[in-house]
Amino acid sequence: MQTSSRLKTYLDLVRFEHTLFALPFAYGGMLLAARGWPGWNVFLWVTVAMVGARTAAMALNRLIDQQIDARNPRTAGRHLPRGVVKPKEVLVLAGVGLVCLGLAAFKLNPLTARLLPVAVFFLVGYSYTKRFTWLCHWWMGLTVGAATAGGWIAVTGAFSPAVFAFWAGALFWLAGFDILYALQDYDFDRKNRVYSVPARFGIPTALRIARACHALTFGFFALTGWLEGLGWVYYLGLLFVGGVLWYEHHLVKPNDLSKVDQAFFQANVVVSLGMLAIIALETLL
Repeated sequence: MQTSSRLKTYLDLVRFEHTLFALPFAYGGMLLAARGWPGWNVFLWVTVAMVGARTAAMALNRLIDQQIDARNPRTAGRHLPRGVVKPKEVLVLAGVGLVCLGLAAFKLNPLTARLLPVAVFFLVGYSYTKRFTWLCHWWMGLTVGAATAGGWIAVTGAFSPAVFAFWAGALFWLAGFDILYALQDYDFDRKNRVYSVPARFGIPTALRIARACHALTFGFFALTGWLEGLGWVYYLGLLFVGGVLWYEHHLVKPNDLSKVDQAFFQANVVVSLGMLAIIALETLL
């Protein structure tokens, strides 16, 4: 029972459910590259790589940001500030995640193995960017959005124009909703010199920038379909995804941020799972 409780604590620490943001895009890249099912071996190691990368990135983020989190009323109740877990436990958890990522990279193909140091650099670097640039949202988008390319090169061992378009779509999607998430810390970030788009430009402009990001997301996903010669099922599904993105922005207004959490998690899980569903329908049926 104690082991089970500790495991739940670690899963809560890294917000394991947020793996649903990136993992479907890794699977989507994998299915597009294979134009169908790539086999259980690729599926297994892509899953291991993604779970490992996400766990390592989030554990390191919690560790690196523990002092900031302790000062922020919204995050002061997290595990490290409250002493629920010790820093060395979080470091071990991050190490396990990196080992899983590394093992999967070497099991897949030479290109994934060669790109491992680059992936680790971006995973670790994200948590520091908010200390010196409001471009941190796009760094996060570039890093997490690389799941699309990871799934693709796991199958092909090479890049292509389509995967760069898919990656760009994921990058702007993630940056856009990360800007929305940062709205919650507007006052704290401004007072504590934590960099973000809302803190730098104000809430109304941040909302416009987030909307522009998601317009680019829709455009790049449409470009992905064109480059890959996908059919009407994909584009019909993409209209649904576009509607969800519109709804996400309908929920958040400059004078009412009460629904930021709903927009952040619920709407974006629908976007990620929706993209996977339409890609699966196009490639598997």
